[in-house]
Amino acid sequence: MENKRQTDYDTEVLVEEITDAKVDKPKSIILYNDDHNSFEHVIDCLVAYCKHSSEQAQQCALIVHNVGKCDVKNGDFKKLKPIAEALREKGLTAKIE
Repeated sequence: MENKRQTDYDTEVLVEEITDAKVDKPKSIILYNDDHNSFEHVIDCLVAYCKHSSEQAQQCALIVHNVGKCDVKNGDFKKLKPIAEALREKGLTAKIE
């Protein structure tokens, strides 16, 4: 009987691993610091494209400036792709990770 339980357990673990592998993991848009965009421009872009409040955009801009990068938007890849592209078109350094 002990062998049967071990086999059942292994099967359950395998099913969980396969299921987890198929689930899309949430992604993030990471905004990186640069030397050519003003705080105002960054804030305006975060409000326009990421739908941040003015205060949230200001905080993200400060984090980017002081830390070098900031997670500015989370979600699935399909949702984030056009936002990241719009930020890049405006001259920001944004990547989906």
